[in-house]
Amino acid sequence: MTIGTGVQTRNSRRRESGSLTKLKIALGLTFVYMIAEAAGGWVTNSLALLADAGHMLTDVASLSLTLGAIWFAERPAPPNKTYGYYRLEILAAFVNGVALVAISIWVIYEAYSRWISPPEIFGAGLTVIAVGGLLINLAAAWLLHGDHKHDLNLRGAWLHVMGDALGSVAAIGAGALILIFGWLWADAAASILISLIIIFGAWKLIRDSVNVLLEATPSHIHVVAVEDSLRRVDGVLDVHDLHVWTITSGMEALSVHVVHDETVSQNELLGKIRDRISADHGIDHLTVQVETATGESAEAHPCFSGVNCFETVPGGADVRSAGAE
Repeated sequence: MTIGTGVQTRNSRRRESGSLTKLKIALGLTFVYMIAEAAGGWVTNSLALLADAGHMLTDVASLSLTLGAIWFAERPAPPNKTYGYYRLEILAAFVNGVALVAISIWVIYEAYSRWISPPEIFGAGLTVIAVGGLLINLAAAWLLHGDHKHDLNLRGAWLHVMGDALGSVAAIGAGALILIFGWLWADAAASILISLIIIFGAWKLIRDSVNVLLEATPSHIHVVAVEDSLRRVDGVLDVHDLHVWTITSGMEALSVHVVHDETVSQNELLGKIRDRISADHGIDHLTVQVETATGESAEAHPCFSGVNCFETVPGGADVRSAGAE
């Protein structure tokens, strides 16, 4: 018998309108100063400013993708997409991470050329524009603060903005060194530092996005602990076919087969399982197949005997069908 329980309603996944408003304001601020910083980089001949403007361009793309993904995720799920468009948020986060790495590699390559032969740079203009960029990025980061902790896609946008803020600090430092000591190579050094900071954050974003797309167990959830919680529910005799994955940021799902004592009501047991998993692990989207011990065997359930649920046996047959024969 299979019973689904605790399915999150679409309303519970909707962002508050205030969060979306903040996201739109951050997008507007970033876009306006991106144009100003690109123009400033061209006038001052600063690669650090151009790098920061290029990063701001990915910020604009990131924030735009975030808004677009949120809009798609709110659309009703069609028959051929039973989970709706939630995964678009994860795909957008993955694209953001890849874009950050690609742009950073290009900046490092260009910085190397400038390190060997530093061009003339207008240090005062570089410093003033970088200070303005820092203020804009701090304002955008403040607007996105809080929401990024629970949403992978918003975390991607927040990482973009914070990377820009750190980049602005590096550009300010480069401008000061050029003004005070005339060290033109500081512009290239700041560009490389900005790029390394960005790559570090982007790699974590790419890794987390790929884990969700591969339906890996969420990093904050331990399957052994989940299984232990299930076994401690009164009436549960055994557990098998346990899977935990992420549908999208903040929405984990669980499916499991539970062997139970026949003296326990299935509806009562299901309620206990739902309450225990929600309280112990914060998972509210459950699909539980309830079974009795009578007539069950390890051959009928390969996972019950510790075999990989999706492993194939020699000859190409699925382990499930092989075990059932």
